[in-house]
Amino acid sequence: MNTIQPDHDGTNLRIGIVQARFSNEIGSAMLKVCTDKLAALGVHTDDITVATVPGALEVPLVLQNMAATRQYDALIAIGAVIRGETYHFELVANESGAGVTRVGLDYNIPIANAILTTENDEQAHARIEEKAADAAIVAVECANLVNLLLEEQLDDEA
Repeated sequence: MNTIQPDHDGTNLRIGIVQARFSNEIGSAMLKVCTDKLAALGVHTDDITVATVPGALEVPLVLQNMAATRQYDALIAIGAVIRGETYHFELVANESGAGVTRVGLDYNIPIANAILTTENDEQAHARIEEKAADAAIVAVECANLVNLLLEEQLDDEA
């Protein structure tokens, strides 16, 4: 059996991040945690590009445009959708999540989805550290895995 071990070395990886500003206090805190963790994993700050958008529904469009450049090894979506008293929460949570997934599959690029979906502000604040750090780890690990698999595919074709 051939087992591919996780690789958390972010050296030479280019990471794009899209942050929704709607719950900006939460998103900004997540961005700081995420970029700090990326740096700790070896991703150089010059290799991180951050774009902000009004809300979670706009995140997939900008991820799509970033992916289309083929300049990034992985992307990260950051933000928070907090339940209100209307159906809007379900719509935003479902559509943004589906859009993020579709972009990753359409462009064959790993995307760490760190858009929180919570019942209230307290739950969102409680998840900032863990979710944002996990997004950085997922982006680096999956970028390295996909890059390795693509290299092996090219080697097999040669």
